[in-house]
Amino acid sequence: MLLKDNEKWLNSVYADSGINFVSNPSPKRGEKIKISIRMLNNKSLKKVFLRLKEWGIEQLLEMKCTETEGNLCYYSVEYTCFEKRISYQFYLVTEEKIYYYTKYRLTDYIPDESRDFVILTDYEEPKWVKNSVFYQILPDRFANGKEEISVKNGEYTYFGKKTLRIKWGEKPPKYEVGGCLDFYGGDLYGIIEKLDYLQELGVTAIYLNPIFLSPTMHKYDSLDYFVIDPHLGGEEGLIKLSEEVHKRGMKIVLDISINHTDLEAKWFNERQEFYFIDSNGEYDTWAGVSTMPKLNYGSENLRKIIYKDDYSVLKKWIKPPFSIDGWRFDVADCMARNEKGDFYHEVWREVRRELKSINPELLLLAEDWSDCSEMLQGEEWDSVMNYFGVGRPIREFAGETDLFLARNTELNKVNYSLTANGLKERILQFYTRLPTVIEGQMFNLIDSHDIDRLHNNPNISVKRLIGAVMTAFGLPGVFSIYYGDEKYLEGECGINEGCRYSMDWERKEGRETEIFSLYKKLGNLKKDSELLHSGSFKVLYAEGEVFAFTRFDRKECMLFIWSKSEKEERLRLDMEEFGIEKSGLEMEVILGEEKGIEKNNNIIEVLLKPEDSMLVYFRKKQNGRYTENRKKEFYITTTNA
Repeated sequence: MLLKDNEKWLNSVYADSGINFVSNPSPKRGEKIKISIRMLNNKSLKKVFLRLKEWGIEQLLEMKCTETEGNLCYYSVEYTCFEKRISYQFYLVTEEKIYYYTKYRLTDYIPDESRDFVILTDYEEPKWVKNSVFYQILPDRFANGKEEISVKNGEYTYFGKKTLRIKWGEKPPKYEVGGCLDFYGGDLYGIIEKLDYLQELGVTAIYLNPIFLSPTMHKYDSLDYFVIDPHLGGEEGLIKLSEEVHKRGMKIVLDISINHTDLEAKWFNERQEFYFIDSNGEYDTWAGVSTMPKLNYGSENLRKIIYKDDYSVLKKWIKPPFSIDGWRFDVADCMARNEKGDFYHEVWREVRRELKSINPELLLLAEDWSDCSEMLQGEEWDSVMNYFGVGRPIREFAGETDLFLARNTELNKVNYSLTANGLKERILQFYTRLPTVIEGQMFNLIDSHDIDRLHNNPNISVKRLIGAVMTAFGLPGVFSIYYGDEKYLEGECGINEGCRYSMDWERKEGRETEIFSLYKKLGNLKKDSELLHSGSFKVLYAEGEVFAFTRFDRKECMLFIWSKSEKEERLRLDMEEFGIEKSGLEMEVILGEEKGIEKNNNIIEVLLKPEDSMLVYFRKKQNGRYTENRKKEFYITTTNA
């Protein structure tokens, strides 16, 4: 988008609280840091101030232009971190008016503080997370390593239904038939056998759906949190998997549902204080599911056995010999609260303190499908399965009805299409409420065990799928590949079983090959690129059906463009504020057609074919050529512009 000169410098204003604009984004209390903001040089700007509060008293600190880079000027000021949470915005003073810059936008009126930039002091950051590419595995459906430990046909009965052993590759039965007692025989040893495959994809961390003793295949109804299901490999299998994962420099995260247990869990009869059970024997359940009684965190003894005692549930598995690197908490937004008692914030803060005291870099990942920004401020969760900020809006832009709207009969009837500007606002409304250090930990995803695989929707073209995947990989945070997405795993929409087919290890043809190549390219790029770990983020274009953003620092940037338009689209982007100017620049097309992009000084002209996507990398030349560490297989074309 080309702007007038007075609009151009205002549009160039940018700051965040990441490494490119704060000397230390995770400081200790009492530490002095440098805070910066940048913009194009302009004569109308007279003063720049950092505005914050210190112990409730407003402070205005004048900033000076300390660095220039081309036509860019970086204004900076030093500040000593006294408080646990530092919240700030910027004042830009011209002769005619004052502009105010928050994380959300630039205004010419005094904004509230809800979208201020935030620095967290003494924050226990799981530093490994932002460098990760995750792979989510439903263990029973991934790979069979030991047939002899698999569930047998008719081995046991659960609420009137017997177990079913399904042949690998066959379609899973519907719930009415299988009752979640249908097993393919995948186990922890099968995962070990496939670690080479995962590393080829660029995967650095695996996230496993629950593996604790349970009657069902999904295992969100645990019988005993202290026992690994023997059909999956027991404790021996987890120890071996953990050893092999860590030997490769990878990480492992386990899923657990401590909001509820199975109705047949031993606690239900032996420790009734752990549940909401009245004198008539009536008990509270999760979401009305009669086989899932809800745990009562009003019980101090429950808190001790779940997370406080030295060998409580959550502590046992993070200690040797298991040594897991993180927890994913199922239905975390429902835990420790109902009409009979609300201990929600109290419990989550206790969980954090207890677990971080053992391993400060342990990942606390929560399931929450809605706006949960209040839980992501450094005192409770580290990250969330990012349905709200990434998964839902990306799927909606690709052509689906929003996941929550689709659940309502009346709302699902409304025929609409999310615009690029709608996608922009859906993303920014969430991200701008998060501290930048936590943005980089967001668990971005398109698919999971709870939603239809996007590629199985017949209304979503392969081109739109590519755009969706590329965008999700590029946004701040990590990306999680749901097992089989990279292989275009078959399934059906509209039922839970439809996204839980057994992994297809044989098929290699057509779309499967194309999509595997895409995930491999993006996975390795994400793994190796510091720009995608810590780079700044800015939306450049969001009009009609074309969405473009960049990840950048002072030396390089990546341009992501996704069009869902059914006609050709042309974009002209002024990239001067990212160092894209004149000569001495290298340009590499990572995804898309090289001939579709041209550079004329700082103006990038892009021709997009119908439903096309493009990922382009720019870097200032060093010694006349690009550096050796950039000669990676994921760069498919190179042009010296």
